[in-house]
Amino acid sequence: MMPAPFSQGWIGNIRKLAAAHWWDGTSINRVQDNYVVQWGDATEKKALPEGLAAVPESRYVESRFASAGVHAGAGGTERLLSVPVKTDAYSGLAGFWSGWPVAGAKEGHDVWPVHCYGTVGVGRNMSPDTGSGAELYAVIGHAPRHLDRNIAVVGRVISGIEHLSSLPRGTEALGFYKADAERTLITSIRIANELPAAEQPEFEYLSTESDSFARYADARANRRDPFFIRPAGGADICNIPVPVRAVAK
Repeated sequence: MMPAPFSQGWIGNIRKLAAAHWWDGTSINRVQDNYVVQWGDATEKKALPEGLAAVPESRYVESRFASAGVHAGAGGTERLLSVPVKTDAYSGLAGFWSGWPVAGAKEGHDVWPVHCYGTVGVGRNMSPDTGSGAELYAVIGHAPRHLDRNIAVVGRVISGIEHLSSLPRGTEALGFYKADAERTLITSIRIANELPAAEQPEFEYLSTESDSFARYADARANRRDPFFIRPAGGADICNIPVPVRAVAK
C-alpha cells in the first residue's frame, strides 16, 4: 500500500475493512480486457464497518512538495527522484518517490501517484464521491494514466498479478460479469502483518534513491542489448517498474 502522505484516508479504511474481514465472501465482479480487474460486494448491500473516513477529492494530489521536489516527512527529507523519462503526456514531471512512480506539476509542488500495470485503486461513483475503499481494482492492461488525479491510488500488486490478468473477461458493459456463477469468490483478505509470523510474506525492493536504480532506469530507457537497433533515449514512467523480490525465510 502507498506510504504517507499519499492516499492515507482510503488506506486507513482498507485496514479497517480487512480487520473486519469484510471482503470474505465477496467476489471479483469485473474483468475488462486491457483495463482493470475489480472486486467488492456485487450486491452493493453489505453493511460497511463503522468509522470509515469520507476522503475529499483534494487528497488525490499532495501539495507538500517544495519546488525542488523535496518532501519533508516525519522520517526526514526525501527527494523526488527524476529519471530519464521523455516528456510525460499527463504531467509536467515524472519520477519516483520512496519506491513509487509519481507525477507532478512542472514546478514540483503538486505530486500524485500514477496508474501503471498492477496499480490498485479505489472504485467510486460519480463525483464528489471518492469511494470508501470497499470497492477496489487492479490495472491489468496498458497504463490508464487518464485516471490519475481522478481516482485514489492506494497500492500495487507485487505478487500474483498473473492470477488476476488471466481471469475470464466479463461480457457486460465495462467488463462486468452477467451471472453470479461467473464471478470469482473471495475467501479471505487480510493485512499481511496480522497473519501468524510463519505465514507473513516478506519482500524487498530496489531503492529508487540508489545508484543501482539510476543505472537500471537508464538501461530501461536506452536498451543496449544486441536485439535493439535504435535506443529510445527515454522511457515512460510505467516502463521503469521498480524491481521487487520475495525474501527467502
